[in-house]
Amino acid sequence: MDLGLKDRVYLVTGATRGLGHAAARELLADGAKVVISGREERAVAEAAAWLGAGALGVAADNADPEAASRLIAAARGEFGRFDGVLISVGGPPPGFLADNTDAQWQAAFDSVFLGAVRLARAAAQELEEGGVIGFVLSGSVYEPIPGLTLSNGLRPGLAGFAKSLSQELGPRGIRVVGLLPARIDTDRVRQLDGLSPDPEAARAANEARIPLRRYGTPEEFGRSAAFLLSPAASYLTGLMLPVDGGALHSI
Repeated sequence: MDLGLKDRVYLVTGATRGLGHAAARELLADGAKVVISGREERAVAEAAAWLGAGALGVAADNADPEAASRLIAAARGEFGRFDGVLISVGGPPPGFLADNTDAQWQAAFDSVFLGAVRLARAAAQELEEGGVIGFVLSGSVYEPIPGLTLSNGLRPGLAGFAKSLSQELGPRGIRVVGLLPARIDTDRVRQLDGLSPDPEAARAANEARIPLRRYGTPEEFGRSAAFLLSPAASYLTGLMLPVDGGALHSI
């Protein structure tokens, strides 16, 4: 299936590894060009080099108020156009109510929530008809995840923001979508499993609760993201797509 991605240009944040990196890889594989970002300059350069032709790396922190305009300018400067953004950021620290400090809440809000809002706002000002704004969120949008209180507090709010944005931008022909990963086999998920005294048993227990009985692969997530960002999904907006092997129990 031709997704219509050839020569389209996307910005993917948090793309030095994990889900953002997987999405950038699949976009490139289908003919798009990407600007990837991350906080560490060396990691960004290495990730862009690994992705190869069609990828540009720019070091930027989503919490930086100037990051959005700089990244979009880099996309236009390097590739001459800007067709969409996938806003991804590493998950905030795990913990229960008593574990997370005010400073952690503030840092998570600035990076996960406000940084995403700024990127979406800047993209909305720059995109034309056919453009798309995507958010990498979490299954916690619908079902809180034990031990991830910061994420549980912030991700649902972003989903509400994305839904509002889809209604506002729809008349301009700009789509807004969200992806809700659950147990995708990334460093982040392995880290969370590692918090258990027996990480292998924790993984086995998590897999047993997933109807497909396994963790997803980054490639599976990346392909889902590439499709939602592509012109092939031109009549999809305002939706939150679980990429979770059926782990979400609600309809």
